[in-house]
Amino acid sequence: MNTPDIAVAARTADARSLGEWLSRHWFEMFLLIYGLWVWTPFLAPFFMRIGWGGPGKAIYFIYSFFCHQLPERSLFLFGQKSMYSLSEIQAAWQDTINPMILRKFTGNELMGWKIAWSDRMISFYTSVWMFAVIWPPFRRKIKPLPWWGFALFLLPIALDGITHTFSDFAGIGQGFRDTNQWLIMLTNNSFPAAFYAGDALGSFNSLMRFISGILAGLGIVWFAFPYIEESFS
Repeated sequence: MNTPDIAVAARTADARSLGEWLSRHWFEMFLLIYGLWVWTPFLAPFFMRIGWGGPGKAIYFIYSFFCHQLPERSLFLFGQKSMYSLSEIQAAWQDTINPMILRKFTGNELMGWKIAWSDRMISFYTSVWMFAVIWPPFRRKIKPLPWWGFALFLLPIALDGITHTFSDFAGIGQGFRDTNQWLIMLTNNSFPAAFYAGDALGSFNSLMRFISGILAGLGIVWFAFPYIEESFS
């Protein structure tokens, strides 16, 4: 065998070895790499808390390309409350409904510091990772989710996200998803006022973002992971 043939054979062997390694360890690599992506935003408030403003602001900046980071729809750590209303954010930051200005508020010593994910992104991205963690024991016991089932799991987050987008066209805090008058009529005003209006924990808007994100995460793992495993094996 001449030298070029030896080199080709070596590269082929290396590629085969890499493929075999990935087929055995793709799941662990996913948990590690995707886990770093998912959980890094939670480090931002910790860094801000201990005075590491540079790394904290870097995380906010990087993840601002993947999340709106509106503070009234985000969770805060190390402060008086875990979430703040739009009026509280405006009082602490600027009296504006401009989302490009509001999203720049990361927190302060009194209110704490926001996680660099909004509550919807926390629900969605972390649920994918968590359902992936618990997936292995069930992978041979549960059939892959059909495409129509996958669509049903994604429908709630799509509807919630689209309606919020159209609502925000009226101005942050001024749209139909901010007051939810339609829901008050449907439920005959059976719940407390705090349930209908705003984005606080326990409100309709907050619950829908968390629930729809969890359903989407479950749908993605249930639908995609069997095919990923099959392709590697």
